[in-house]
Parts: sequence; C-alpha cells; structure tokens
Amino acid sequence: MIQTDFFENIEEQFSNELPLVVYRKPKEANLKALFQDEDNLVSVKDFTETGFVFAPFDQEKPTLLLRPDQFFELETFDTEDYDSKHTLPLINVDEKKEFHLRLVEKGLAEIERGNFDKVVLSRCLRVPMESKPLNLFKKLLGKYENAFCYLWYHPKVGLWMGATPEILLRVENKKMTTISLAGTQKFRENENIKWEKKELKEQKFVTDYIVDALEGKVSNLTLGETESIRAGNLLHLRTKISANLNDDGLNNVLKALHPTPAVCGLPRKSSEDFILANENYAREFYTGYLGELNFKVERKRNSRRANQENQVYRSISKQSTLFVNLRCLKLLGNEVLIYVGGGITKESDPENEWDETVSKSKTMLNIL
Repeated sequence: MIQTDFFENIEEQFSNELPLVVYRKPKEANLKALFQDEDNLVSVKDFTETGFVFAPFDQEKPTLLLRPDQFFELETFDTEDYDSKHTLPLINVDEKKEFHLRLVEKGLAEIERGNFDKVVLSRCLRVPMESKPLNLFKKLLGKYENAFCYLWYHPKVGLWMGATPEILLRVENKKMTTISLAGTQKFRENENIKWEKKELKEQKFVTDYIVDALEGKVSNLTLGETESIRAGNLLHLRTKISANLNDDGLNNVLKALHPTPAVCGLPRKSSEDFILANENYAREFYTGYLGELNFKVERKRNSRRANQENQVYRSISKQSTLFVNLRCLKLLGNEVLIYVGGGITKESDPENEWDETVSKSKTMLNIL
C-alpha cells in the first residue's frame, strides 16, 4: 500500500467515527493500522482473544480490545520535516509546581512511616493544540524511532497518542520476555554515564518485584545484565527477564505484573491506594499498557537438506507484544493532556523530582 492511501484510509475511519489504532514498533520501518467496523466497546475477558489491547492503570477497570476487522500495513514511512512550522507551546510550567512538590513530600512522609518503599507520582499538563492528530503522529514517528509509537482512537473513549520506551511483555507461544526499567537522567553527548544510589536502588526494586511476582507462574526464569538505554533526551536503566509461561497462560502473568513498580510503587497495594487518593486527577490509560494480543506470525525458512535445497518451510507462532503506556497524551479538541511522573524513594529530593517531570514532558511537548 502506498503512503497516501494508507493515511487516507485512516482519515476515512476517523470521519466515520469508528475505532482504530495505527502504530510502529521500536526500530521497525513498517506502520500497521487496525480498524474495528463497529463502535461498540469490547473488553478482554481472559487474554485468549486476538486484537489490540488498551489497558488502564487501574486494574479494577476493563481492558479494552480493538477487534482486527480490517488490517493495513505500510512497509516504510517517508518522514517529512514538520518541525519548521512549529514551536514549543507557551505554557506556565510552574503552574502546578507547588502541588507536585507537596505531593512528593507527602509520599516521602509515607515512606518514612514505613507504608511503602517506593511510590510513582505523576501529574498532568493541559496544553493548547491546533495541529491535526495525524500530523502530530507523523512528527512523533519522525522523532522517536526507538520507541513504540501509536495513535489510538475510540469514539466512546477518546484519542490517545504516545511514544513509549518500555515493553511490558513479549510472548511467542510460551516463551516470554519482560524488562525492569527504572531510573532516569538526562542524556548528555560524549559524557560518561554515572548512576546515583537512588536510581540504582529504584532499578533493583523493580527487578526484585518482577522476579517475586512471577514466582509460580513461570519456569526457567533468567536475568540479563542491567544496562543503560536511551529514550529521546533521557537515559534509563534496564534489565531483561526471560521465562516460560505455565499452562494457565498470559492472564495470571499480566495480573501479577501490572501495574509494575516502575509506574506504581512497592508494595503495590499501598502505593496504588496513595496514588488514587492523592494525585488529584485520573490517570485513565496513562501507565496502563497496550499492544498486539495473540497475533499469528508466519515465518519461512529454507531447508538445509541437500535434496530439498529449494523447499521452503513455514512455521506459524502466536505472539503478543505489550508496551507500558508512558510518554503519552490525550487529545481533547483544541488542547491536549500530557502525562509525566517519576519514582519516589527515601533518597528523593522534591525539586529534583519536579525537574525530572519537566524533562519527561519535553518528549510530547516537542511534537506539539
């Protein structure tokens, strides 16, 4: 499919007010679009379904599923320069600073009392916006090649967009891979990376939690080396974790993993209760997860046997690839909501935590 036809199909789906998602996986060239033919809301029941999932932060609320009634693919996206016509919107970044500083201080007080070891506290920016959603999405694709970039729309829910660096889970048949991602610092060219105690401890919190949460639900669990990865103008710490799913499948693993300490805290229940009671806004799908559920993938390989040199073998596997919904925004007519947050531990400094949210907000602000 050529690029103009691909985006015209998306525009038509928008104009008909029907559900869609268009997305590109990290470091891949091809764009995928999935359309649902009716505007009814579909919820996941047991994660044996096939489609594109969109899950909220709050596990008590339903995980949505877009059915793949229509599927389109664009092999390569021709990135255009949208930057020359745009400048950063004028916003008062200090508008909610005092509230956020007090929120972090309250979190630190709860850590001091022993109610939790870590809590992830976030805030929401409201920013004016005049660009069309698809133009913003094209800018996103051009700027963040190493992130999972998506535009998701349902007329009964709204329009969301993002560029997230964090995979929640990848499953092929029964082999699963996940990561622990925590710690943040600004990327500086030609400068040696040094991680402070606070970030290293935060990363260990997340890794230990995932290992404990998966106990009894997987087998043959292995940990990779902790490494630094870049996401836009930021650096994070990442550890890969691999295992085999047990017979009870994906549902129990997702319940155990989400929300992770990277977006909620430790212990999960007490930190989540604090977030819901004190953040003073609804996260909705921010820090939830999204992605392909039970897609069939066909692979071809040539036999190496001498007498079947030209014969091609096909294998079909079932794959799920889910990402944590970070670095995202929700579009509301002529304005957008941008969501940012950071992990709070006893070593946290409120002013530094505020600065971290300002840095993270630039991922989305830079496309407006």
